[in-house]
Amino acid sequence: MSQDHDHSHADNEKRLLWAMLLTGGFMLAEVFGGIVSGSLALLADAGHMLTDSASLLLAWFAARLTHRPANAKQTYGYHRVQVLAAFVNGLLLIGIVIWIAIEAIQRFRSPVEVMSNTMLIIAVLGLAVNVIVFFLLHSGDSGNINIRGAVLHVIGDLLGSVAAIVAALVIMWTGWVTIDPLLSLLVAVLILRSAWKITAQSGHILLEGAPGDIDISRIERELPATLPGVQEIHHVHVWSLTPEKPVVTLHAALYADTDRVQILTSIKRLLHERFGVAHATIQIEAAGERCADELNSDRER
Repeated sequence: MSQDHDHSHADNEKRLLWAMLLTGGFMLAEVFGGIVSGSLALLADAGHMLTDSASLLLAWFAARLTHRPANAKQTYGYHRVQVLAAFVNGLLLIGIVIWIAIEAIQRFRSPVEVMSNTMLIIAVLGLAVNVIVFFLLHSGDSGNINIRGAVLHVIGDLLGSVAAIVAALVIMWTGWVTIDPLLSLLVAVLILRSAWKITAQSGHILLEGAPGDIDISRIERELPATLPGVQEIHHVHVWSLTPEKPVVTLHAALYADTDRVQILTSIKRLLHERFGVAHATIQIEAAGERCADELNSDRER
């Protein structure tokens, strides 16, 4: 299992590195094409690819750091780095959306002549690169929030390339240059929805929020009902290092003469089987006993 996990991480790193090199390389071509053609759609996509290159570099670096073992200062290791990278990537995406919107509004007020032929060639090449990068990342670990954040960036790039192609064709056929900022705004709205989702999810994890798929009341209800020696489960706290690594701490009040070692093993087994929790810290108490930290917690409420 550990070897499969290590292989998955190494595979993610390679995919992120290749995606970064392809995206960064073609970004330079888009900047040149956008300046020469006067296309906002191309420049917006180039700006997006620029931040994508930085984001993919950050994601790759985060994946590398995840391999570092836990130590006296980072007792849980460096798993959270990938969540932080996803959060930063989400904020960068939101910043791109704001920039595109401002530029588009200015273009509506003062239309700019666009060289549709140059724009079309660069956009088609950009689409090809984005499709390659998308499949490179999409076939990676879909449960990894770092990979998902990178995929969202690439989807935004892909949509930007499609918008640039459509805008170039419309300008070639009709001369209607307003289509360029109009489609740029449409892509910005689509990017914003995904950016907000990944930012909110990673922010929730960084703020120690409970995973949405773990019901604390169900833990408190099912463990005593399943294990005869447990009178009550309380003082439950749930958070996650990453979406794949939930963590639970709880207090278990036991009836007299209950085998504490056996019940501790049983609680951890049920948490793993029913709730997907592999890391649990459990404090054993006698039935009716209240510890000092619970009493202090009640007073604070």
